[in-house]
Amino acid sequence: MKLAFYLVAAAMIAAALALLLWPLVRHGRREGRSAGIFALALVVAFVLPLAAGGIYLLVGTPVALNGVTAQPSMDIDQAVAELRDHLKQQPDDLQGWLLLAQTEAAMHQDAQARDAYGQALRLDPRNGTAMVGWAEADSMARDDHRIEGRAVELLEQAVQADPANQRGLWLLGISRFQHDDYAAAAATWRRLQPLLDPGSNVAKAVTEQIAVAEARAGGKPSPSAAADAQGPRLTVQVELAPSLRDKLKPGAALFVYARAEQGPPMPLAVARLEASQLPATVTLTDAMAMAPQFKLSSAAKVFVGARISASGQAIAQPGDLEGDAGVVEVNHAGPIRIVIDKVHP
Repeated sequence: MKLAFYLVAAAMIAAALALLLWPLVRHGRREGRSAGIFALALVVAFVLPLAAGGIYLLVGTPVALNGVTAQPSMDIDQAVAELRDHLKQQPDDLQGWLLLAQTEAAMHQDAQARDAYGQALRLDPRNGTAMVGWAEADSMARDDHRIEGRAVELLEQAVQADPANQRGLWLLGISRFQHDDYAAAAATWRRLQPLLDPGSNVAKAVTEQIAVAEARAGGKPSPSAAADAQGPRLTVQVELAPSLRDKLKPGAALFVYARAEQGPPMPLAVARLEASQLPATVTLTDAMAMAPQFKLSSAAKVFVGARISASGQAIAQPGDLEGDAGVVEVNHAGPIRIVIDKVHP
């Protein structure tokens, strides 16, 4: 407790009372009023502050007058250590293992990250994040940084379960490139292309890698890419209804897709653009398939639609703007017109 605080406080109270009460006492005595009244006023004026101070000492927090001692912040190593201790007590905490793995990967502790992803796979063998994370951490922990063995198996499983797994497709293409299967690498990265923002640096890098892979394959596209070029081509013209223009948010993504009239909801071809490019014209081909076994040429009729996603997510969300052209023949000639005029419920 700081004595100086009390001395200063007492001096201020005395000075204030002297300035305020003494003129009142003198005026009252000239008016003939009893001095006892003013004496009582002086007593009350002094006692109340003292009583308040006493009560504060009993039930308040006088230590606060000494200032607040700053608590030392926890660094990342301490946080990781505490998370590890937590996982020792609760080894079945899937989210805890994933958090530990991602943190250690960011800290370039690749072997530890791989082990943590392994624990996550023990709890959920089909977890896409853990499968791709294990493969990437394993390659980074290796001296040659190759993706092979279990890493390839996990990537193939992840991509099969989720054909839109961008990281999985990228790493799987790298593995095939490392093993000199350049045509397969190019084909894998072509599956990744429709999922990327066409103007992004990532999309440009993928396009460059495809060109390198095809050049190393002999300057020719992979067999699957050549077949895709000869397959069906649907030209889709998309525009936004004037009534919904005020709902278009900056940075929104435009997805133009075709899916089988009857079958799984996964698109047989999909293109991603910036919604700011509307009105836009897109040509859907087999090269835009999300999985080799599900592409335009595998269906006779397709449902063609377009959707604007404010979140940029491929899966429809409430509030997305959408429109469609209904079902058309997969060999339809001429442009297909879509007006985005509805709001996804």
